[in-house]
Amino acid sequence: MKGYIQVYTGDGKGKTTAALGLALRAAGANMFVFIGQFMKCGDYSEIKSLQQFFDFIRIEQFGRKRRVGQGIEEDDRKYAQEGISRIRKIMHNEKYDLVILDEINVALSYELIDEEELIDIIKKRPPGMEVVLTGRDASPGILRLADLVTEMKIVKHYKNKGVTARVGIEK
Repeated sequence: MKGYIQVYTGDGKGKTTAALGLALRAAGANMFVFIGQFMKCGDYSEIKSLQQFFDFIRIEQFGRKRRVGQGIEEDDRKYAQEGISRIRKIMHNEKYDLVILDEINVALSYELIDEEELIDIIKKRPPGMEVVLTGRDASPGILRLADLVTEMKIVKHYKNKGVTARVGIEK
């Protein structure tokens, strides 16, 4: 089976959720999944639930604990570089059928990692490996590379009424 490159981007809710849904579907088909979460560190609900699928899904985080609106710091660059180094190893490992790079587009937009380096890593992956890149502000280079691009668009969102991220729904 040929592996394609998917991008979930845009300002709307659901990019990570869609990628996690794909991970569950793949695990249900006995496929091996690696999820690398960039710019995230913490006790997100998906980590707890994915532990039940440890035989098929592996998840690692490459970020620091942060709050919404918090600025970029040098630690962010360090964690992103560690993440890209790990991803290079994962993508050369034929164990995984699906690799999800969660919030990688955001890390790229903040220039925490080099776009050409990421594109090179993706291009050199095994031919059957599917790759998903999530996060708002996907770059033109990533969009050109992709075989499938889904843009999440806000039509209406309860955050405008002051609703913050809720455990089990947004985090």
